[in-house]
Amino acid sequence: MEKQEIQSKSHVLAIPVPAQGHINPMMQFSKRLASKGLRVTIVIFSSKVLKHTRRLGSVEVVTVDFVSYEGKLSSDDYSKQFRAAVTRKLPELVAELNNSSGHPINCLLYDSHLPWLLDTARQLGLTGASLFTQSCAVDNVYYNVHEMQLKIPPEKLLVTLSRLPALSPLEITDLPSFVQGMDSESESESEYSLLLNHVVGQFLNFREADWIFINTFNTLEEKAVNWLDSQRSVKPIGPMIPSFYLDRQLEDDKEYGPSLFKPNLDGCMEWLDSKETGSVVYVSFGSMAALGEEQMAEIAWGLRRSDCNFLWVVRVSEKKKLPSNFVEESSEKGLMVTWSPQLEVLAHKSVGCFMTHCGWNSTLEALSLGVPMVAMPQGLSLKKR
Repeated sequence: MEKQEIQSKSHVLAIPVPAQGHINPMMQFSKRLASKGLRVTIVIFSSKVLKHTRRLGSVEVVTVDFVSYEGKLSSDDYSKQFRAAVTRKLPELVAELNNSSGHPINCLLYDSHLPWLLDTARQLGLTGASLFTQSCAVDNVYYNVHEMQLKIPPEKLLVTLSRLPALSPLEITDLPSFVQGMDSESESESEYSLLLNHVVGQFLNFREADWIFINTFNTLEEKAVNWLDSQRSVKPIGPMIPSFYLDRQLEDDKEYGPSLFKPNLDGCMEWLDSKETGSVVYVSFGSMAALGEEQMAEIAWGLRRSDCNFLWVVRVSEKKKLPSNFVEESSEKGLMVTWSPQLEVLAHKSVGCFMTHCGWNSTLEALSLGVPMVAMPQGLSLKKR
């Protein structure tokens, strides 16, 4: 079938979770679909990106004003408000796009963390496709929890878990944090239950979706992918990073696209240019991970005493946790920025290693660019990575 004929029949509407780590892979997948001749529109519910329709290459980007996700998806109120807003707005958007584009939408591509969108797709007469943005190994763990093959919490006396298919034997502490059981010191029972139900809820209608896509690739997770595929058909489509850093099949695809953060470009790349090859430690813990003051201090003094050059991304909300005068006293060896063009940084010859929170996007970027990682897992499911 000719590309033009495919395009005339297919229009995909993509909806990511409004968090940078979810927008990025959805945006890249949208670009890939568009390159195959499909018409693709991505809708971002956020108050932090441009509030008008625009195009990014072949993908139409529509932004809808909504309070941005900033690690608040665990809030019951936020989740309910987001669901209500999307459910209310989506039929209007579909009607508007159908009228304006001349190509009726026939597929809803949604983040796996928004499984209720499959019901909306059915109500609108659309097919539904789910994109899982985490590793397939983590997907397998959550799937087994959903299917009640893994008890929550696991028996504390069981030292090694060998019953999870397609995964190496695991210690309890290797499991995603929500599978280990509630941390009574930091979580209420209701909050823990909400978080667990959210991540496991990705599989509520796992078998009903028309397609399941996973941001991974067979060479990296062949056994995990094959096992999940035996439960129902899944398609690995990763790594979803800009084509410039992979196969260069997409023209002018060097950036992800819409960003909730403003990269600090003032002197960042020039500073890297001034450093010797492989001499810089790049430190970034993503868009949501929040470290404690003691952790921040340990990292700060570790970097200082290593006598290595370092580029450290510290979000504005985290700056107050830095030791007093650390920025000024470390200026000879280190550069602190509030956000960075991470792919450009990782691809730079002066970067010798990447200290990371093990977010899946960051992990795939480092693997794709061949940058050694120092792992400091943070967040929902990162230990398993």
